[in-house]
Amino acid sequence: MNIANKLTLLRVLLIPIFIYFLLNQMMLFALIIFVVASFTDFLDGYLARKLNLITNFGKFMDPLADKLLITSALICFVELGKISSWVVIVIISREFIVSIFRAVAASEGIVIAASWWGKFKTISQMIMVIVILMHNFPFSMLSFPMDTILIWIATILTIISGYDYIVKNKQILK
Repeated sequence: MNIANKLTLLRVLLIPIFIYFLLNQMMLFALIIFVVASFTDFLDGYLARKLNLITNFGKFMDPLADKLLITSALICFVELGKISSWVVIVIISREFIVSIFRAVAASEGIVIAASWWGKFKTISQMIMVIVILMHNFPFSMLSFPMDTILIWIATILTIISGYDYIVKNKQILK
C-alpha cells in the first residue's frame, strides 16, 4: 500500500472522530479534524500524481472517502439543525447515483476517475462544511448569508457534476 492510499485510509479513519466531536458540539475539534481530513484529499491526489502512485484502489477509494466524509458532516448538520434536509437528500442522491455507476463500471472492469466537475463539487462541499463549522464560533466574521450562499453553490455544483457524470458515462448502462 503506497503513501497516497494510506492517506486516503487515514481520511476514512478520521470520520468517526470528526462525528464524535461534531455531535458533541466540540466545534473547534470537529473543525480541526475536518480540515486535516480534507487536506489528506488534496495531499493523496498530489502525491499519487507526482510520484506516479495512481492505483485502481485509489481511483475507487479516494472519491468514496470524500463521500463518506462529506455525507457524515451533512447528516450531522441536519441533526444539529444547521442545514436543511432537502439539501442533504440532493447531495446524497447524487452520490448514490455516481456510486451505482462506478459499481456497474467496476463489474465490467472499468475504473472511472473523478471529473473536474466532481472535484469542484467536492471542494465546494468541503468549504461549505468548514464555513458552517466556523459559523459556530463567537469570533467568526462569517455571516449567515455566507453559509446560505455556500450551501447553494455546493448544491448546484453537486447537481451539475452528477449530470455531467451520467452524460459522460451513459454507455456503462448499455
